[in-house]
Amino acid sequence: MDNFEFLNPTKIIFGRGTENQVGREVKKFSSSCLLHYGGGSIRKSGLYDRVVASLKEAGVRFAELGGVQPNPRVGLVREGIELCRKHKLEFVLAVGGGSVIDSAKAIAVGVPYTGDVWDFFTGKLLPETKLPVGSILTIPAAGSEASHSCVITNDEGMLKRPLNMEMNRPSFAIMNPELTFSLPPYQTACGVSDIMAHVMERYFTLTPKVDFTDRLCEATLKTVIGNAPIVLEKPDDYDARAEIMWASTIAHNNLLSTGRIGDFGSHLIEHELSGINDVAHGAGLAVVFPAWMKYVQKKMLPRFVQFAVRVWNVEQWFDDPERTAREGIRRLEEFFVRIGMPVRLGEIGLGESHLDEIVRKTLIGRGETVGNVIKLGREDIRGVLKLAL
Repeated sequence: MDNFEFLNPTKIIFGRGTENQVGREVKKFSSSCLLHYGGGSIRKSGLYDRVVASLKEAGVRFAELGGVQPNPRVGLVREGIELCRKHKLEFVLAVGGGSVIDSAKAIAVGVPYTGDVWDFFTGKLLPETKLPVGSILTIPAAGSEASHSCVITNDEGMLKRPLNMEMNRPSFAIMNPELTFSLPPYQTACGVSDIMAHVMERYFTLTPKVDFTDRLCEATLKTVIGNAPIVLEKPDDYDARAEIMWASTIAHNNLLSTGRIGDFGSHLIEHELSGINDVAHGAGLAVVFPAWMKYVQKKMLPRFVQFAVRVWNVEQWFDDPERTAREGIRRLEEFFVRIGMPVRLGEIGLGESHLDEIVRKTLIGRGETVGNVIKLGREDIRGVLKLAL
C-alpha cells in the first residue's frame, strides 16, 4: 500500500425530501446564488418549484441559468461567469447530474479569474480561488457531487478536458433517491456504467497489498451489478435507487483510491468519443472499457483473475488463468448488453474512419502516452479502439 492523504469535505445530505433543505444550506455560505440546471425535467417534476421556494424562504437572492447539455460546453460556462459577475452572486447551486455539477464547478473557478476559464482546462495555470458550490443530485453517475473532478468540452474543436483539483469539491451534496425515479432506462444504465468505470479505473492497479480497498471496490461493483436490474424493472424502488446513488458518490470521491494508483486511460480515450459525437459518457465507457481490458489483461493477469472470481463469481481455472480473466471480461460485456448499453463503436455511430481523430485528440497536451498503470501510446490507443470496433 502506498502513502496517501485523504480529505473529503463535502457534506452529504441523503434521503427523502432533503431537497427542501437547500435554502438553509446555501445561506450558510451566501445570501445570493446562481441556480444552474439542465433542461425542463426539474420543472416537470416539481423540483424546480421546491428549490425556488426553499431559496426564497431562506432569503437567498438568485439568478438562474439553464441549458446545460451532456458533455457541458465552455460557452455556457462563460455565460454563467458573466451572470454571476453582473448580479454579484457568490454561490453556485447545481441541480442535476454530473454535467450540471461540472458546469457549476467551472463557473465557480471562472468568476474570480480575469482571464478565460478555458486556461484552467488546458493546463496553462491552476485556479487560486473560487466560489463555493453545492448540488442537488438528480442523476447518479459521474460522482461529481463529491469529487475533485470537472470535465468541460470546448465548442471550438470539440476538445473535452478535465480539471482535477481538491478545490473542486462541492461544499454540500443533497441526495434524494426519489429524484431518480423518473430517469429513463437508458440514462439509468449509462449512470450504472459510469459508476462501474470509476471503480474499475481504481481497481486495476499494480500497487501490491491493497486488499482492503480491493474489497471496497468489489463490494461497490457487486452492489451496483445487483441493483441495476431491479431499478430498470421497477424504477420507483427506493432502496435499490438509494444503493446506486450512494455507490455513485463512493465510486468517485477518492476513498477507493487510497493507498493505490489507478489508471484512467480508458476515461481519457472515452472523452474524445463523446467529444466527437456527444454520446453519453457512460455509454462510451461501456464501449471502451472492455476493449481496454482485452488489450492489457496479459500485463496484469492476476488482477484480472481476481476481478473475474470475486466480482463475477467465475470458477477459477487454475491451469489456465487467461481463460479465467477472459471470462470475467466477457461477463462484464454481457452485463452492459443486458442493461441496454452499447459495447461496440458502431453502436454509437463511430467507425474505423474516426480512429485517427480519437487517437490524436486523446494525446493533445498529454505527451506520448495516457494511463497511469498501463502506459498507452499512439498505437496502443489504436489497438484498444480496434478491439472496440
